[in-house]
Amino acid sequence: MPRSAQDDQPSIFGGPALRVLHVAALLPVAILLSACGSGGFSLQKAEVDRSLYTSSAPSSGKPFDAELLSDEATIRNAVTSADLETLAGGALPWANAGTGARGQITAIVESKAEGAICRRFNATRESFDGVAMFRGEACMVAKGAWRMRSLESFTTGISS
Repeated sequence: MPRSAQDDQPSIFGGPALRVLHVAALLPVAILLSACGSGGFSLQKAEVDRSLYTSSAPSSGKPFDAELLSDEATIRNAVTSADLETLAGGALPWANAGTGARGQITAIVESKAEGAICRRFNATRESFDGVAMFRGEACMVAKGAWRMRSLESFTTGISS
């Protein structure tokens, strides 16, 4: 086939028919892009949407600390399962493999308050963020079920 006849044949690699398709496909895109640049939107004309209102949720006062809650449960379990006669006023060590924290529980005193057995205690918590001292109380709420009534951090004036 002569070369002039080949130029008129459509080809998958190009040719006059494919070039017409390319131009036809690019023409709508070019028109849309030129419309965007014609001043349809301007940051100077933009205004604040005053129809939307936002507010914050009330906070509980203390941030949620999963590690401290896990350590609290470990301390509660150690305090409530301790045999006070065998302990005889000595320190009770505790460790939480989940958080890596550890410490000692001292001054465990059992009492009966409002018909429930409670144990008051002091505890230390050593972790990567330092050493903290706590004063707490755990009470039996049902047969064999204990609840931490309080666990508060305190300092003794000892500086490191």
